[in-house]
Amino acid sequence: MRHFVLPWNWLLLCLLLSACSGYAPRDALTGMSRDELLARMGQPEMERQDSDAIRLEFPSGPFGRHTWFVYLDASGRVSRTEQALKEQNFSLINPGLTQDDVRKLLGRPGEVQLLGRSRGVVWSYRYENNSCLWFQVELSMEQQVRSAGYGDPPECRGLGDHSN
Repeated sequence: MRHFVLPWNWLLLCLLLSACSGYAPRDALTGMSRDELLARMGQPEMERQDSDAIRLEFPSGPFGRHTWFVYLDASGRVSRTEQALKEQNFSLINPGLTQDDVRKLLGRPGEVQLLGRSRGVVWSYRYENNSCLWFQVELSMEQQVRSAGYGDPPECRGLGDHSN
């Protein structure tokens, strides 16, 4: 009986892995209509007007490591996709930027923590990296960046050195 259970476990594992990898946009999205895109990706978390294009934002959830920005041209077709959670965008987060500036660059944070004594909040973003880090942005009560940098997600605390 055991030999019948094992193939079903492998099948389930393969289906789960393909569902996760299917979330990531591929070049095949380029040229899709808005309806085709939404059928594939689901509803966006936010829609923004971005110069001459509409940008749809698709975060992969609080423990996800991707936020995809998908741009629609004037005809409503996908013109390009961009992964927002990357070092290039993190380097643009500096003190004085507004909360909205951060949202435009990185999308929705994966986690929001309130700071004590009404000092503001910390937005945390998990992202693809070779170590156990997340990018964090401290926002003041005036909704401006006070500081930004890298921290240890809760699941990594106490694991020792994770700089590899």
